[in-house]
Amino acid sequence: MIGDIRYWEKKASEEHFAIPHFNVWNAEMLEGVIDAAEEAEAPIIISFGTGFTGTTNFEDFCYMMESMAKKARVPVVIHWDHGRSMEIIRNAYTHTMNSVMRDASALPFEENIKEIQAAVNFFHPLGIPVEAELGHVTNPGDYEEALKHYNYTDPDQAEEFVERTGCDSLAVAIGNQHGPYSSTPKLNFNVVERCKAVVKVPLVLHGASGIGDEDIKKCISLGIAKINIHTELCEAAMNAIKENTDKSFLELERIVRDAVKARALYKIRLFGDEGKAKDFKAASEIGVKKQQDGDFCE
Repeated sequence: MIGDIRYWEKKASEEHFAIPHFNVWNAEMLEGVIDAAEEAEAPIIISFGTGFTGTTNFEDFCYMMESMAKKARVPVVIHWDHGRSMEIIRNAYTHTMNSVMRDASALPFEENIKEIQAAVNFFHPLGIPVEAELGHVTNPGDYEEALKHYNYTDPDQAEEFVERTGCDSLAVAIGNQHGPYSSTPKLNFNVVERCKAVVKVPLVLHGASGIGDEDIKKCISLGIAKINIHTELCEAAMNAIKENTDKSFLELERIVRDAVKARALYKIRLFGDEGKAKDFKAASEIGVKKQQDGDFCE
């Protein structure tokens, strides 16, 4: 079933767990994470972004994402990650995405606000939530070098940013980085804690692949409600391939799907997301029955 990211991020924020956000760009990754979500009875977010368009044609793959999300026995949000322009996220919306991120975090504060306001004004009337980023999570590269000029989220700006933009969730920069880390991540938990104290929307952690389990748990305890994973899914797939070079291509595809599933399942459990769809599913089934019996109103 298609999930509503606003409902799940709010629930996660209130109950101190996190919704896993999995970037997927081929059949094995998509099937693997949905297999994991169904086994764990957990809501998840599946996502695509511009960085994957050189590998996969989004305008075709999006319909597989939508179809599998609809058929899933758990809520599955379909999301566009790091939309660098309105044109990109509008295209995402017209191609099945029911949630978007407008990432203008590389721009100065006022320009970032202006871009997010434009996205919110366009998408909210359509019922589509908008994620934004304040501060700037760095791109893949030398981590220690990135920390020397890292643009942390300023908690003193966060409240104003959220109020003026009307964004539905806020990605924070706390020392996290996209892609693999070249050294142990050094997270500024104080930024999470201070942002949580002043903003009324759920907080998001990007670049979480490679961050230690205890640090992830601490982030969740301080208010992170959505956590993005991609690199670890790729690493699980590559390790499976390297360990099974004697297998046929068909066998490898199945092995990769299982490897992605195993890694996604681990993250679902680590984030406290396991079983969260169970009560939701039961309530939905009761609602459907009442509607069929003629005594259900909205």
